[in-house]
Amino acid sequence: MANFFDLWIRIKLPFLRDRELYRSLHQILGFYPRDIRPYKVAMLHKSVAVKEEGKRINNERLEFLGDAILGAVVGHVVFKRFPKKSEGFLTNARSNIVKRQTLNKLAQETGFDKLIITNFKQQTHNNYVSGNAFEALVGAIYLDRGYAHCVRFVRDKIMTELVNIDKAANEVNYKSKLIEWGQRHHISIDFQSEESRENNATPVFHCRIVIAGTECGTGKGYSKKESQQDAARKVTERLQKDRDFKLSLIVPQEQQMERYADITPVSAEEKQTAETEKTIDIDFSDISTRTKTREEIIAEAEAKAFAE
Repeated sequence: MANFFDLWIRIKLPFLRDRELYRSLHQILGFYPRDIRPYKVAMLHKSVAVKEEGKRINNERLEFLGDAILGAVVGHVVFKRFPKKSEGFLTNARSNIVKRQTLNKLAQETGFDKLIITNFKQQTHNNYVSGNAFEALVGAIYLDRGYAHCVRFVRDKIMTELVNIDKAANEVNYKSKLIEWGQRHHISIDFQSEESRENNATPVFHCRIVIAGTECGTGKGYSKKESQQDAARKVTERLQKDRDFKLSLIVPQEQQMERYADITPVSAEEKQTAETEKTIDIDFSDISTRTKTREEIIAEAEAKAFAE
């Protein structure tokens, strides 16, 4: 049926009003749309929304739908690709693949960004117009051809040709790693985010990381998660390079524990562990506790990292 339809479209194509759009979408998708209307909506940014039957039409609703479908398809792909990995690893892998920076790049590499209709004079790294529209494109595929075609498009064209799954899956999530480190040392870590406007238009997020009551670093991004990752990266790099800074955060926590040593006895083994921790550098490759397994810590930390 699919081959017959493509043949019918090829025959009819020279006489269609939207023939150039059909050709462009075929090059991007690998198949011809049956209903061109949802794809036209997917290209329509809210800055140029049109009215239809009294309602403003843009790609935001399709973006919502495409986000859910894309998450499900990518989740299935990484689930099958890494059969022995934990839930935390799979969550991180999926998040890295469907994040806005990756979707922006996919829109550009497929050429879909050139079809987007917007009032923006130019699309730069500080907005996610292309990435949002790419999600809307997946939503349009679902409405036009169904879930199976979404799976084939994402799995065969995107995940096979354009995305390095292994590299994306192992990309460091600095926020998650920093939370793990805080749990390891029983230190509170607070991510404080604020939103502002750049040039009175583009929203910009600023994140401040406070560890045990001390401000330790700031970050900036064009989404809340991006600003948190930027700040977490700076703080983890500082923890790795600046031993005095790291000890200034760890030692007060240990001194507080020693203050109540008469109430909560500390064993010789625990004291030895504390002394060892004063001298070692931060190491994210071997995080463990006496009360939780490493897998439990990672899963809990990543759940917090992706909660916002």
